[in-house]
Amino acid sequence: MDIKDHIRGIPDFPKPGILFYDISTLLAHPDAWQVTMGRLAKVVSRHQPDVLAGIESRGFLVAAPLALKLGLGFVMVRKKGKLPGPVVPHQYSLEYGTDTIEIQHDAVRPGQRVVILDDLLATGGTLVAATELFRRVGANVVGAACIIELNFLQGRGRLGIPFDSLVAYDS
Repeated sequence: MDIKDHIRGIPDFPKPGILFYDISTLLAHPDAWQVTMGRLAKVVSRHQPDVLAGIESRGFLVAAPLALKLGLGFVMVRKKGKLPGPVVPHQYSLEYGTDTIEIQHDAVRPGQRVVILDDLLATGGTLVAATELFRRVGANVVGAACIIELNFLQGRGRLGIPFDSLVAYDS
């Protein structure tokens, strides 16, 4: 099955000139979603993670069912102010300013093997920030994966960890 057949391109979203790769159509197709989860399970399993982390918000849709499928824990990486209780924040630079992501202070234990997931890798900024955040709390980030990779933005080269994607777009 070609997963690309189930990903919809939406031009000029969220602003003119951007082609948004929408996984809603993939999620709505049960066979395609099962195939996607099976393929991600295969690539993620080889890293032997203890826990999977999903980046807000579409990364939750990828990491949570995959963690369940693999019998692993799931950790949410959220934007500032969205998690209850004590959190560990990490501020990072964007093209025009900064942003902050957080995890709960007890989300992972030092030494735990973490694989970080999201729906799409573009420039890699948020994935790099999540990696730095988990390392700061003593986790061992052993890999990352996404359904979609935008090769032309060269995000993979910024990561510094093993990375897998299921489909790639070159423009």
